[in-house]
Amino acid sequence: MHLDGPVVLTIAGSDPSGGAGIQADLKTFAARGCYGTSAMTALTAQNTTGVQGVFPIPPEFVQKQVTSVMDDLDVRAIKTGMLFDAENAKAVATVLKARFESSASESRNIPVVCDPVCVSTSGHSLLYPDAVKAIISDLFPISTVITPNKSEAELLLSHLGHNYSITNLEDMISGASQLCAVGCQAVLVKGGHLQSAMAEIIATQQKHPDVKVIKHGVPENNMEILLVAAPNYDEIQFVVDVLYEQGGSVTMFIRPRIESTSTHGTGCTLSSAIASELAKGISLVQAVDNATIYTHHGIQTATAIGAGHGPLNHFHGWVPLLVPRPTPVNPYPFTQMLIKSAAKEWKEYVEHDFVKLAGKGTLDRACFIHFIKQDYLYLKYYARAYSLLAAKSASFEQIENATKTILNVLHEVGNHKAFCAKFGITEEELENTPESTATTAYGAYIMDTGLQGDTTKLMMALMACLLGYGEVGLWLKKQSTLPNTWVKLDGNPYRHWIDEYGGEMYQEAVRLGLETIEACAAADTPSETRLNEWKTVWAKCTKLEKGFWSMAMELKD
Repeated sequence: MHLDGPVVLTIAGSDPSGGAGIQADLKTFAARGCYGTSAMTALTAQNTTGVQGVFPIPPEFVQKQVTSVMDDLDVRAIKTGMLFDAENAKAVATVLKARFESSASESRNIPVVCDPVCVSTSGHSLLYPDAVKAIISDLFPISTVITPNKSEAELLLSHLGHNYSITNLEDMISGASQLCAVGCQAVLVKGGHLQSAMAEIIATQQKHPDVKVIKHGVPENNMEILLVAAPNYDEIQFVVDVLYEQGGSVTMFIRPRIESTSTHGTGCTLSSAIASELAKGISLVQAVDNATIYTHHGIQTATAIGAGHGPLNHFHGWVPLLVPRPTPVNPYPFTQMLIKSAAKEWKEYVEHDFVKLAGKGTLDRACFIHFIKQDYLYLKYYARAYSLLAAKSASFEQIENATKTILNVLHEVGNHKAFCAKFGITEEELENTPESTATTAYGAYIMDTGLQGDTTKLMMALMACLLGYGEVGLWLKKQSTLPNTWVKLDGNPYRHWIDEYGGEMYQEAVRLGLETIEACAAADTPSETRLNEWKTVWAKCTKLEKGFWSMAMELKD
């Protein structure tokens, strides 16, 4: 626990199973670098399957707990959770108002995050009906932000005379606006109980151009994730939280939906994380952003506990996950990490002038012939390196995958011979072509890497070539479908070369390579030092690939 961090107070009920309520709040405070304190409003008997009973704490004793903490400690933020009934809700509001309105008190500017807990994840009611009105009239006006989910927002709106269901993003924005009118500074309507498709998100952005959008884990282009690994966004659902601030400012926080049963205490965790960030003096938008990421990773890294909805992994940040876990929106996270680690080099490689001119069909013939001849010689090194990988493999499946790649290389060699024959170069001339410096340097590097003994490091050395050419093929094909495209496939002398790398056979080899490298990284979890070594090899091979294109353009031997 961080004794030197800002003090945060939670006023909420308990959860003996440890996943929600005060227990989750205190875990979150500690994980976010704060010192947690608490005032209990109710005892519960609950676990991951549901709530079996609730025993309220007398209102005057709730007030005494709050006063006791705030008289002694420098509380920098307050989070309220389950208040149970109207008496407790009014008691909390009364003691906080008295504290805030005191001219002698420095605590009147303390941010308050109100999580209007009404219903548990399992569907158990945690708030008496008369408490809703008390929270709206007494607690909301002193709150910095309230954090209702879909059901809670609908319940609150019904008490304000707005009887409608929240079924989409437009409803979330409208509902948040109406809730904000009760006097709180901001409303965060959580979207965990809704399913939002990318098409709806884009349509909402277009309808509300002033809305600020913050995305996490949502690729924007091929620089963030391989085109060959990009999922069909029409089939993926996203979680969108909508923050509405006084004055009409709206921010949408977007991230991929995680299918998980480890969601017990999600609302408690998120609101506590927001309070922790506000206690540090961070702006509300950034606090919500940090909190949503923290909660998202807490669900993503959680281990299933109990027979029902288990808790989040509150301390995921204490043991960093060096190799990310796959998600529907990012099935190849390790590969994406590698690409991002050398993003500049990767872009210069896959979008090299050689590639662009080939796409236009204007690449100098001599440059292409020089490239094909040298690439033919390089493929000998590449096949040998995969043979070495097969020899190092620990299972028949790994041996089979390496062997399949060698067969794909042999197919590629046949294409190179066909290309050369088309340009009047005999197989004998091809075989007797002297190696360029770039070919020898690259070939020697991957063989040397393979002989060092780290099988996964050898995979790093081989993947830049395999994945890069697959990316080039798909990128040119994608560009060719755009209006007024610069890619010209009809009559292009290099169309067969483009079609090969964008075609089904090569893309299947890419898919196999992606699955192999992800499986290796997951099974052979690296230390930070070893991971950096892998990234260094990846970056080196990406530069060597870029150099190979440049060698062809400059006709260097």
